[in-house]
Amino acid sequence: MSNNTLLRAINIDKSYAGVHALNQASFELRAEEVHALIGENGAGKSTLIKIITGAVLPDSGTIQLNGTTIAQNSPRVAKQLGIAAMYQQPALFPELSVAENIAIGLEESSLLSRVNWRNRKRKASELLARIGAGIDPDAEAGELTLPQQQLVEIARALGAEAKVLILDEPTASLSEEDTQNLFAVIRQLRNEGAGIVYISHRLEELPLIADRVTVLRDGSTIDTRSMADVNRQQLIQLMVGRELSAVFPKKTVQIGEPVLELRQLGCAASGINDVNLTVRAGEIVGLAGLVGCGRTQLAHTVFGLTPADRGDVLLRGKPVKLSSAAQAIECGIAYVPEDRRRHGVILDLAISANITLASLSRFSSFGAVDSGREKQVSADYVRRLRIKTPAIFAPAGTLSGGNQQKVALSRWLVTNPSVLILDEPTQGIDVGAKSEVHALMTDLAAQGVAILMISSELPEVLGMSDRIAVMCRGTIAATLDRAEATQEKILALALGH
Repeated sequence: MSNNTLLRAINIDKSYAGVHALNQASFELRAEEVHALIGENGAGKSTLIKIITGAVLPDSGTIQLNGTTIAQNSPRVAKQLGIAAMYQQPALFPELSVAENIAIGLEESSLLSRVNWRNRKRKASELLARIGAGIDPDAEAGELTLPQQQLVEIARALGAEAKVLILDEPTASLSEEDTQNLFAVIRQLRNEGAGIVYISHRLEELPLIADRVTVLRDGSTIDTRSMADVNRQQLIQLMVGRELSAVFPKKTVQIGEPVLELRQLGCAASGINDVNLTVRAGEIVGLAGLVGCGRTQLAHTVFGLTPADRGDVLLRGKPVKLSSAAQAIECGIAYVPEDRRRHGVILDLAISANITLASLSRFSSFGAVDSGREKQVSADYVRRLRIKTPAIFAPAGTLSGGNQQKVALSRWLVTNPSVLILDEPTQGIDVGAKSEVHALMTDLAAQGVAILMISSELPEVLGMSDRIAVMCRGTIAATLDRAEATQEKILALALGH
């Protein structure tokens, strides 16, 4: 492996609305190297990659290529300099042919120029042949398998003469055979002089493909080591090696009878299979796992957004059929989604209207909303959840992230749920707001609500859960009691070990 430094990120800082995504993070990539970049969800990997590819500008720090600082980075500049990224979902135009997709961004054209279809097809064939991909250049991209689409993207990067290739979870959806084929292509590119950044949660893959590994944690670079000098257990320790630093207002409450039971639940459309899970009255069950493991998809199935096609859902011991969100709400299930700005609140709608949106039948008759009752109930929840707003009629989009999350919670609390599913309930909000949301969860549990909490933050999972169900590849790998759960155990289960 060459010692020639190709790419260097130096002391990168980036904050989003008070959240420190990167804190003096540094990373180095050499030519003829596969360098793994790992860390928990939220460690800062995606932000660092976006800064390297010019999609996001850092607050401070520098990016250097071949020792020269990239002064004004942007996606166009990064591409011109030979930096390419391939994400988990290939960015191809499905209606266009393979040759057309490879040509996008490679060919110079104008309104008056004519396409040389013969040369375009020949170029695509040559690039595909270089990586051993037997793909027809005339094939429609949307008809290709995922591994074939990934190879097309790599061929396009070759055509752009990429010096730096970033692969983000490239094997997440691949079979063992497809993974080995991809590894062969990666090794070939490395031998041809490229530097490859390899992002993966599958730690067992790294000794097979990576030369070095860098660990990010809480936005900071923890360590860079030769892959030959570190084992999986040491990597897990580096990834999670912090104590519970936040104070979680967890109280011991009386745990009641089972409220929600999932028995051999499956949904082919969302990749959920053979899920067995019980949530009792007054219990907070944490649902942990890595990106793509199926946590949110399970929530969608339970809430009727992608109905189950096998298995059973029981509420207080009675089987129920949940084929729509409306049916789930009628059964007493509430769901606060992960992306509150897209699905949790309607930004242009008044806070009061957002709060009553899931219970309109209680606030209207003959198609007219009882504004007085809506105002009364909304004001009550604004007071109870300490939502900071000048008026309940202000648009939800004027609120901070933490207060938007409280509005989203209020909407479902108005429905008096017996089951509350919270998907990343404190993502992107400040520490004070997190503490308030945690306190609210504890209060709801004390009232007998059964809570299923999805979270990528292991301290939150460990701090707030009575039991922890760990998902891996669409099913529950194991369920741990609070007393036996550790960050290392959860991560090992999430990784399939």
